[in-house]
Order: sequence, then structure tokens, then C-alpha cells
Amino acid sequence: MKRSSIFLFVVAAGLAVLPFVPIEVPLLFSGPFDTPGTLQVLSVALVLAGLAMSYDMIFGYTGLLSFGHALPFALGVYGTNLLMLEASIPYVLAAAITLGGVIVVSLVLGSVALRTSGVAFAMVTLAFAEAFSILVISDPLRFLGGEEGISLASEQVPDMFRRVVNTRNIYWLALAFTVFTFVVARVVVSSRAGRVFEAIRENEPRVEMMGLAPFPYKLASFTISSGLAALGGTVYLLAVRGANIGTTSADFTLSILVMVVLGGAGKLWGAAIGGFIYGILNLRLSTVATSNAIDNLPEWLSGPLSEPLFVLGVLFVILVMYAPGGLSSLATKPSFGRATRRS
Repeated sequence: MKRSSIFLFVVAAGLAVLPFVPIEVPLLFSGPFDTPGTLQVLSVALVLAGLAMSYDMIFGYTGLLSFGHALPFALGVYGTNLLMLEASIPYVLAAAITLGGVIVVSLVLGSVALRTSGVAFAMVTLAFAEAFSILVISDPLRFLGGEEGISLASEQVPDMFRRVVNTRNIYWLALAFTVFTFVVARVVVSSRAGRVFEAIRENEPRVEMMGLAPFPYKLASFTISSGLAALGGTVYLLAVRGANIGTTSADFTLSILVMVVLGGAGKLWGAAIGGFIYGILNLRLSTVATSNAIDNLPEWLSGPLSEPLFVLGVLFVILVMYAPGGLSSLATKPSFGRATRRS
């Protein structure tokens, strides 16, 4: 077994036992790891880690800048909840039907969007995502919830995921999703198709000169990554107890891009770290921003620090300046330095 596989297994095992660890990390979490509030934050962070890996497949490995990756994720959230609410379908079956539907939709939308490339592709994917966001906000048929969102149809959710005391089960489900996403993505990018993905990223015309048609490979990357994102949406629905308009916005897609760049594009584990850290900071900075510690600071300092996006932006700029390859690049810098000196 490779060292990386052993390391990832140890990390997954360590995360799996966190719900039994009564240790508190001040400021970062509101309570010990074994409390429902902390487990919910970690659940959302794990889902975003898996979501970042799904985006890294299309962006980091295939080189396709999509501004619409929030769409399959939002469809996973809304589709699952609506099937449970309107058709009284149990959660597991609703999630499976939604996943199948998103894959079909992704095949259709990908077939259209991938006729373009570069900025045009980014704009087309953004248009698709914005169309769904506007549909949710306007809510013409009065069942999408508008800006208020839709509460979780808890009657159709299994008992093991329904109550606050079962938050640890949702946490384990989120962890299982993250591990599953990593395994699927790793298998795909390590396959022959995955090598073609990377070749398309580096030089698509050369791929055509070699006798390969890039379009089917790009469509496969687009569809698989969208399917994994939709699966994450079905888990996210349980973690946040409902569907909200925030998952449909273009800002959310930009956040996914930030997660991948934060961790390191083209490295699945780097994207996972970026998504996990972003998820925790995005949720916890809002609480820290309203704490007495911030209020007691001088006004010129408390003002900016009370805005979570400002803090995230500063951290992101610092990272880009000193580690442009993302957090994952920090792990390779020492060995790179030694190799350079030897040469």
C-alpha cells in the first residue's frame, strides 16, 4: 500500500472517531467535537471538501473553468427535498432519483456548453446556473420556497438522521460521501481517461492531432463531476436541514473555485483540504465576528474583522502571495528545495 493511501486511511479513521472526542478547540468551534453544534459544522465542511474534489476533476484535471458547478449541487439539494415533500418519497429513493436526473441533465447541458471553450464555456455554464437561481428566487409555481428556502421534509428521512441527537450519524454520512468522492475521483483521474483529461488541460489541439476526440472526454469529466456534486447536495440537505437559495448563486460557484485554489488545483487531497478549511471558516467567522473580543477592539479594526468575507479575502490573498500552488504546495516545498540544491 502506498504511503499516501496509508496516510489518507489514517486521516479518515481519525475523522471517524471525532464524535467520541470530548475536546474543545476555543474560538474555532462553539463546543467539544462530540457536541451536535460542532458536528454540524464539521459535516458541512466535509461535504464542501467532497464538493471541492468534484470541481477539481473538471477544473484542476481537465482544465475547464466552469462557473456553474453550483447548479448540480443545488439540484441535488432541491430535487431530493422536493421529491420527499411533494411526492412523499423516502430520502434514499429521492436521493437516488435526483442523482439520476442530475446526470441526465448534466449530459444535456454539457453537450451544449462544451461546444464552446475558454471564457465562452465559463459564461454558458454561468448562464445555466443563473437561470436556475432566478427560477428559485421568482418561484413562479410556488413550491421552490423563493428566498426563504424549503425546510427539510423530515417525515421522509430515516430516524437515524432526524433528531439533533443523531447529528453524529449525519457527520458520518458526510464523511462517507467525502471518502467515496475521493475514491471515485482518484480512480477516474488515474485511469486512461484521466490521463486524457490532463492532456486536454495541457494542450487540447495536440490531443486531436493524436487522433483522440476531446469532446467525449470533456463530457465525461463534466458529467461525473456534476454527479458527485449532486450526491453532495443530497447529504448537504440533511446537514443544514433544508434547501436554501445560497446554494444556487454564482457566488457559491466562485466559493467552490476559491476552495480548490486554496487547497491546490490538480491535487484531490489539496482540494479536499481547501474545501474543509473554507467550510469551517465560513461558518465560524460569522460567530467570531459578533463576539465580545471583536467588539472590544478599536473601531478601525473591529469594523473589517466583523465582516467574514473580509477576513477570508485577506487570508486568500496572503496564501496566493506566499503559496500560489495552494496549501498542498507547502507540503512539497522542502523536497523541492533539496532537489534544486542537488541539481
